[in-house]
Amino acid sequence: MERAKANLQRIVLPEGTEIRTLKAADIILKEKAAKLILIGDEAEIAKLAAENNLTNIKDATIVNPATDPKMETYANLLYDIRKSKGMTPEQALALAKDPLYLGCLMIKNGDADGELAGAQNTTGNVLRPAFQIIKTKPGISVVSGALLMFTPTKQYGEEGLLIFADCAVNPNPNAKELAEIAVSTADTARVIAGFEPKVAMLSFSTKGSAKHELVDKVVEATRLAKEMRPDLLIEGELQADAALVPSVGQSKAPGSAIAGHANVLVFPDLQAGNIGYKMVERFSGAQAVGPILQGIAAPINDLSRGCSVDDIVRMITITANQAMGK
Repeated sequence: MERAKANLQRIVLPEGTEIRTLKAADIILKEKAAKLILIGDEAEIAKLAAENNLTNIKDATIVNPATDPKMETYANLLYDIRKSKGMTPEQALALAKDPLYLGCLMIKNGDADGELAGAQNTTGNVLRPAFQIIKTKPGISVVSGALLMFTPTKQYGEEGLLIFADCAVNPNPNAKELAEIAVSTADTARVIAGFEPKVAMLSFSTKGSAKHELVDKVVEATRLAKEMRPDLLIEGELQADAALVPSVGQSKAPGSAIAGHANVLVFPDLQAGNIGYKMVERFSGAQAVGPILQGIAAPINDLSRGCSVDDIVRMITITANQAMGK
């Protein structure tokens, strides 16, 4: 939040008439933590703000797709991007008025720095325009989801803070995709958490203790990740205890700078990641913040439709930090 206040980013909220989103926007604007762009009808937003005593909404920029003078510019931009896929100018004009497409077009055109949506839209609907318009970062082919895990176990990670990935997007990444997830998550650690990543590529084997094709995938992913980013500290394959507990790490992977000291855990597939973070959350009372989408060329984040106002405030702040990192 302090970093966001010091370097205001323009975050677009396509669900500008969704009440939790408006309440979160009011808090962000009061804190002066971002410049917010709300997509929606001005009169409806003003009515909802008045009914809920949201006095800071007046400081937001409101973009109404039905009347905004830049809609032709955005439609032409969408047509240029998608005409090779058969899109007509008429289709582009209609689709550009969809708030989720409009938010991405604003980013592409340089009118916004990041986007947060999903309080009333599915993940598929949020990500589709991001894939079509923003696309992935150079050298990255997959989008993944990282979670900030604030645990009460201060002896692990960075005073109890660890980053888990991928816990949200890719069911069964291959070795190349897993390497990209590791690299993306390391960047998230630097930009969002502000610490130097020590990345453990998790498996049921540590340094050859077991032989299996699933282990082979993690070994290859580790090799590829190191090749992609030799500046990063990445180690694999490691069992979870070898990654986190110094005595176990020293015993199973002697001489490793990461074993026993990992602060970023990359799971071999979505089943392991999703199960793992939910078990840590329930058994230890940890707080999971995210998922933070990574790998997209600009910050686009997706909310759960069951999200709270506080969730939205946190994710606007995270999106702003990602925009600064970009």
